[in-house]
Amino acid sequence: MDDTQRRAYWRKNLRLMAVLLAVWALVSFGAGILFVEPLNEIVVGGFPLGFWFSQQGSILTFVALIAIYVWRMDRLDREFGVAEDEG
Repeated sequence: MDDTQRRAYWRKNLRLMAVLLAVWALVSFGAGILFVEPLNEIVVGGFPLGFWFSQQGSILTFVALIAIYVWRMDRLDREFGVAEDEG
């Protein structure tokens, strides 16, 4: 891979990380702290939605973000020809 391809690869990686970190910030700070009062008016499974996001929702979102990052990086690796062989 030449220098131009390395820069493009890294740029796409940084863009993906920025998007996923923005989602992380929105869920953890937005749903769990800033918007907790309006979300608490909605009840899911007997618990206020704000509480649910603060406890279980954030954890599930973080696990999903990790899975999305792995999936997208595998695609990016294949696109740039740096994928690990599965053999």
